[in-house]
Amino acid sequence: FISATPVHIIVAEKKITLVEINFLCVSDKYRTKRLAPVLIKEITRRVNLENIWQAVYTSGTLLPRPFCTTRYHHRNINLQKLLDVNFTHLNPKLNLSRAKQIYKLPKELTILGIRKMQKQDVKAVYKILNEYLKKFQIKAYYSEEEVEHWFLPRDKVVYSYVIEDNNEEITDFLSFYLLPSSILKHHSHKTLYAAYSFFNVPNKYTIKDLFKNALILAKNLEFDVFNALDIMDNESCFKD
Repeated sequence: FISATPVHIIVAEKKITLVEINFLCVSDKYRTKRLAPVLIKEITRRVNLENIWQAVYTSGTLLPRPFCTTRYHHRNINLQKLLDVNFTHLNPKLNLSRAKQIYKLPKELTILGIRKMQKQDVKAVYKILNEYLKKFQIKAYYSEEEVEHWFLPRDKVVYSYVIEDNNEEITDFLSFYLLPSSILKHHSHKTLYAAYSFFNVPNKYTIKDLFKNALILAKNLEFDVFNALDIMDNESCFKD
């Protein structure tokens, strides 16, 4: 399998239409038969037929020549489960009860006016998202239609929240998506529920406020771990 999804990015103020290549996978029994280049060649042919001539992709290995490299950071939520399945390990200087205390999150949100994104919020989210992304040299561009498609909440897929001020105007936005993983050869745990940070737009509140509340929301939704890349403004939150 291989997929190519049309996307728009802005590089040095120029909008480019290209595709994001993703989900390249080959069944175990067909590995080492040079099928990946065949899939890439075929998806390239199909994309070219749509008059699109460029693509972006990510790789876990360093391929020449990336315009960006990034690293995932993990924030433990369900520490006991993560230890049970060897997703993480305790620092030798920490005992379990102390570690649980460190990773403990409040049940109640710290931001007033936070609620699930709804269809009538699409215009406002479109506006503040693209305004926020202007500060970056290379950024994604989302049309209103794409904002609706990618961000409207869907259970077990994507989780998006807006923050309203007293005038019922949307000031901030936060989102994350679910990427579950199968846990093999464990007697009780079968699935690891990971939340991946998507797009967060600080305005009235700081990016740290948004991340803290995203963690609380993820915990209340029974996620096990929260992951984020050190891109955009994310890195400023990691130490805290």
